[in-house]
Amino acid sequence: MAETKTDPVRIAIYDMDKTITKRPTYVPFLWFAITRFRPWRVALIPVMVVFGVGYFMKIVGRSRLKELNLALALGRSIDQKKLSKIADAFARHTHAVNRLTEAEAQINADRDEGYQLVMATASFRFYAETIGLETFGFDTVIGTECREPNPQTLKPAIAGENCYGSAKLKMVQDWLERQGIARETAHIRFYSDHASDEPCLAWADEAFAVNPHARLRSLAAKRGWPTLQWA
Repeated sequence: MAETKTDPVRIAIYDMDKTITKRPTYVPFLWFAITRFRPWRVALIPVMVVFGVGYFMKIVGRSRLKELNLALALGRSIDQKKLSKIADAFARHTHAVNRLTEAEAQINADRDEGYQLVMATASFRFYAETIGLETFGFDTVIGTECREPNPQTLKPAIAGENCYGSAKLKMVQDWLERQGIARETAHIRFYSDHASDEPCLAWADEAFAVNPHARLRSLAAKRGWPTLQWA
């Protein structure tokens, strides 16, 4: 009896910042959280600027910068219920003023083709998940995790790795394993605006460079990856 081939599991994975949004979301989230929910912390913005200078001078690393600024914006211990309220409000704000309509159209097209929709982002998952699931209709969001010392509290410290570069690929692969999906049984599309996602783009069956900066545009030309311009 001849073997019956099963159709591959279709998965479309999207980066978030500047792939499905017009602008990055991290600094806007900090500003939104401070001005709407922690207004007295506006006085700490000059300290954030100092940390930013330290990052550009390579004194402060990317992950540490994210932790320090999050602590300045929200405090060293964050109530999960209050954080959920902030994330919900920011998600609605992002969808209203910072989404790329062409990206939304492609997300809907992939859904219509039977693709599972996954967002994989270096942004903190506690707010990216709300944006992805509730406003764009993703099925799953993979992002940078914060420590949770208990179910009621979140700490402004990264649990595990920053979901960036090769670490993002590892986190996507771990998600596949948890879903019981073998790589060879899946057909995967990956969309990103940034060359830091080269590991994921190279690993995918179909790679799309979305509004690419110069380095990714050059990489896409060498690899034969289609370039998409979402204004």
